[in-house]
Amino acid sequence: MSASFRIRRPAVRLRATAGRRRGRSALSRYLFVAPAIIFLLVFMFYPIAYTFNLSLFDVNVGNFLKGGAAFVGFDNYVEFLSSPGFLSSLLVTLVFTLASLAFQHLIGWAFALFFNRKFPLSGFLRAIMLVVWVMPAVVSASLWRWMYSGSYGLFNSILDVFGIHTDEAWLVNPQTALIAVIITNIWLGIPFHMMLVYAGLQGVPHEVYEAASLDGASARQRLFGITVPLMRPVVAIALLLGFVHTFKVFDVIYVMTAGGPAGATNVLSIAVYNLSFEYFRLGDGAAAANILLVIPLIVSVVYLLVRRREESA
Repeated sequence: MSASFRIRRPAVRLRATAGRRRGRSALSRYLFVAPAIIFLLVFMFYPIAYTFNLSLFDVNVGNFLKGGAAFVGFDNYVEFLSSPGFLSSLLVTLVFTLASLAFQHLIGWAFALFFNRKFPLSGFLRAIMLVVWVMPAVVSASLWRWMYSGSYGLFNSILDVFGIHTDEAWLVNPQTALIAVIITNIWLGIPFHMMLVYAGLQGVPHEVYEAASLDGASARQRLFGITVPLMRPVVAIALLLGFVHTFKVFDVIYVMTAGGPAGATNVLSIAVYNLSFEYFRLGDGAAAANILLVIPLIVSVVYLLVRRREESA
């Protein structure tokens, strides 16, 4: 018995040592991700929970600090969804988002294909284009608002050079304001899509193109038969991220038109701002903000489900 006990003791010690090491390793992993978890709890989950709680009460400027707001449940959501302003704001938001996203992605594809070919100063030109993306949106929107000015704007000056004399105030006319804002947002988003598509193109093996060329495939056939199918995951991610970002754009529209004229550019984010900080209906504004959050969330969940189904198939 003693001999057997002496033989088994080292194995027991090894198991105990391995257990302590696994415990320290797990603790170190938890400590490593703790700052990220704390950041998400403080700056993401708590504001969402607070906004949801705020949306269930009739909170206004009179009772916001004193308290005592009446509990109304989901009446704020029903009131906002049934208001005529919601449908018009949703329509403007969808037009703004889909038009911006389509042209951003197509032009980004064109630039990515252009920069995918080796030529002098390629890296320098790509860096110049990224300046547009890293520039604060407020600065870019202020610059474009000046260019759209009717009296001293750049666009009217260019038209005047070609003999087209006009004092058109592009951001004041309801028929041109939304188009002008969409063009500005397209210009802002092109570098983002170009960067994602260019990174995806770098991962496509050159051997595939060489084999297709030997088989007699033309440039158009290589593009639509090889590049586009292999780039589907990158395209899906770019469109999803672009949709989520563009759907909630606020700063560009607020600086250029503030939702006007006559509601021509009154997207949902502007409607949330007006309810909360112009009319001081904080409960209604919180409900509208949650609706603005839920719509991109639904699109993201649908994408994840479709992507999972494709991977399983």
